[in-house]
Amino acid sequence: MKLLAQAQASKRRFVVRHAGNPVISEPLGGEILYDELIEGASTECAAEPMDAEDALFILYTSGSTGMPKGVVHTTAGYMVATATTLQTVFDIHDDDVWWCTADVGWITGHSYCVYAPLLTGTTSLIYEGAPDYPEPDALWRVVERNAVTKFLYGANDHPPPHAFRGEMATWLRPQLSQDLGTVGEPINPEAWVWYYEHVGRLRCPIMDTWWQTETGCFMISPLPVSALKPGSATEASTRHRSGCRGPKRQACSARARRTARNNDAVAVDAPHVVQ
Repeated sequence: MKLLAQAQASKRRFVVRHAGNPVISEPLGGEILYDELIEGASTECAAEPMDAEDALFILYTSGSTGMPKGVVHTTAGYMVATATTLQTVFDIHDDDVWWCTADVGWITGHSYCVYAPLLTGTTSLIYEGAPDYPEPDALWRVVERNAVTKFLYGANDHPPPHAFRGEMATWLRPQLSQDLGTVGEPINPEAWVWYYEHVGRLRCPIMDTWWQTETGCFMISPLPVSALKPGSATEASTRHRSGCRGPKRQACSARARRTARNNDAVAVDAPHVVQ
C-alpha cells in the first residue's frame, strides 16, 4: 500500500494474484488483474528480430563501490556470454535441474535465473523465500524435493551457506547435486571447505565465480574438470569459452592447476583439490 501511495503518476498497475491475498484498490484504483488480462490470449508469441547491438536492458549497480550507474547490456553479446558460461562452467546437460538462488532483480538473477536457463533450454527452479525458513535446512529440502543437480548460491542475496552452519550441519543431506557454485560476496577458504565438505560431501566441485554487473556473466571461474583451490576462482573464463572442452580438457585442467598453485591453500583431502 505504501508503494502504491508513492505511485501517484501511474495510471495503470498490473497485479499478479500470487499469494491469494485480496486485491485492495484504494487509494489509487486502476489495478489490472494479470490473470484476467491474459484470459483467452494466444499461447504463441513470435520473437521480435533484434540487431546485435540493440539494448536489451538497463540495470543499475548497487553503489557499494561508488555512485550507482546504469549499465546497458546489448542483445547478442550478453545472451551469448550468459548461455555459454552457464553451459561450460556448470556443464549443463538436458536432464539437469538448475537452481540459482539469486534475487532476479540483481544481475545474477537476470543472467542465471532468467536469460541463461531460457537460452539453453535448461530446467530451472525459482524459489521464493528465505534460505533458513521455516527450518535451517530449507534450501536442502527444496534441493531434495525437486531433484536439483546444479546449484548456484547467491551470497549477495542470502547469508553465506556457512553463516548458520552450526544449525544446518545436522540437517544436510548428502550427494544431492553434481556441481555447486557461489557468486556475490567473496568466499574465504574456510567457508569454501565447509561448503565442499558438508554440502558437496567431497564429491561436488565448487565453481567459485567472479564477475560484475558491468560484465553480465562469469569472468573468472573454474570448470568442473579444473583443479580447485579453496579461496581461488582459478582463471579467466574467456579461456574456457575459447575451447576448454573435449580433447582440450586435460590442457585446460593443467593450466588451472598451475594458476591455482600460486594461491594460498587450505588442506583438504579430496579428488578435486590441489594441495
